[in-house]
Amino acid sequence: MASPFTEVEVPSPDASTRVVKVTNPDRVYFPDLGITKLDLVEYYLSVGEGIVNALWERPCMLHRFPKGLAGEKVHQKRLPGGAPEWVETVELFFPRWKRTADELCVTELASVIWAVQMSTVEFHPWNSRRADTEAPDEWRIDLDPGPDCDWQTVRRVAAVTRDLLDELGIRGYPKTSGGSGLHVYVRIPPMPFADLRRAAYAFACEVERRAPDDVTTAWWRKDRDPAQLFVDYNQNTRDHTIAAAYSVRGVPEATVSAPVTWEEIGTCEPGDFTVRTMPTRFAEIGDLHASIDDVAHDISVLGEWADRDEANGKE
Repeated sequence: MASPFTEVEVPSPDASTRVVKVTNPDRVYFPDLGITKLDLVEYYLSVGEGIVNALWERPCMLHRFPKGLAGEKVHQKRLPGGAPEWVETVELFFPRWKRTADELCVTELASVIWAVQMSTVEFHPWNSRRADTEAPDEWRIDLDPGPDCDWQTVRRVAAVTRDLLDELGIRGYPKTSGGSGLHVYVRIPPMPFADLRRAAYAFACEVERRAPDDVTTAWWRKDRDPAQLFVDYNQNTRDHTIAAAYSVRGVPEATVSAPVTWEEIGTCEPGDFTVRTMPTRFAEIGDLHASIDDVAHDISVLGEWADRDEANGKE
């Protein structure tokens, strides 16, 4: 017997529409909340402009849950089979395995909806784009709390991060991680991954100097105080990805990685932003990251900080 399905019309860039066939629309993906595949489709439609902006022309790994959260989670680099011809991809080479993979490369909302039809819950893009996948144009500051680190600590470190960016004349765009942490994105001119990671490490070390009780940059997890926050500079390494702005997270609460204002960080909680609350929020305030591409910030000063730190004996 054929699977039940519904057809969803999605606006396309040329002002026409794409029709995406959504099979098993009533399959429950979040058992605790009763959220179905069709609910996920409708969520991503409601934040369409935001999710497309976050993924635009970036290689994107998919976190798929073919049976919902109760089943297995699949981390998928290669585009699932059976994609319509209008779903675009970008070829990546992975030296470790000496293989290539064609990853999803979003240029329109229908590609997002098709991926959800293929059981995708989370979207994890690279911080580079397909024009030059080896030169990221997005610096990601990942404020990653340890298991005993509370949200108030995240707030304090976010304030230090903002102050430091302000001193540098750099605008950062914060968002919740959808978990217990916070991300700050900065648009930069494209540069090699190694240079960006080195700059990101220098910045993390400065945050640590300013908030030594709250922050660690220790490489190994075993060397970190679980009550401290790790400024994870490693997220700027090649093939390291984190959930995009507006991506749903595969957790029972159906939280979302939500763009926020700096002022909101002092009053919001990570659980405020979910599949059920974000559509209204987006309709009211739009995409808080809409202007992120307006200015690409020069971060060469961070290279100078790295030179200084190395001269002082830091590896």
